[in-house]
Amino acid sequence: MCEPKLHIVDDDEAIRDAMGWLFQSRNVPVASWPSAEAFLADYDPAMSGCLLLDIRMEGMSGLELFDRLAAMGCRMPVLFLTGHGDVPIAVSALKKGARDFVEKPFNDNDLVDRVIEALAFDAGERVRQAGQAGVAARLATLTQRERQVMALVVAGKLNKVIADELGISMRTVEVHRAHVFEKMGVKTAVELARILAAVG
Repeated sequence: MCEPKLHIVDDDEAIRDAMGWLFQSRNVPVASWPSAEAFLADYDPAMSGCLLLDIRMEGMSGLELFDRLAAMGCRMPVLFLTGHGDVPIAVSALKKGARDFVEKPFNDNDLVDRVIEALAFDAGERVRQAGQAGVAARLATLTQRERQVMALVVAGKLNKVIADELGISMRTVEVHRAHVFEKMGVKTAVELARILAAVG
């Protein structure tokens, strides 16, 4: 995965330079592009961090770029830089999943704080997704019978009840239960329920 950073897309070179300096002064790694088209040409799904897009640009607008990235499955949080007249547009972007918008002229510290929050959010989401992928991989190792036993264990049923419901011996339930716990990397039914709830 690429290093998490702030990806600035703005067609105003002076703004790109000023923001690059501002964020580097707060130790936020930055990359910048002069247009939405230039960013799309370099876009890699492995990119991480967050995007700061100017709403109005020559050629493709920030909103159009946002829509294109969403269609491509990009999950990086997006913040928009807006002029005063663009607020209604920015609000509609929030409804479509943008994280935030910042009006120009903006307060430097406020902007950096919002970007740092977005970077932390992205990092947290990636950890959560990696955890979900790990649980899904462990679930895939369970046999059909182990899944049946697991569902009844998580439902809080005793081994004897599970044995009756599945028409198998209590000893067999105990063996399946032990395999489920081992494969899922848990020691208790409560732990098992917790990780299953976390992945929905």
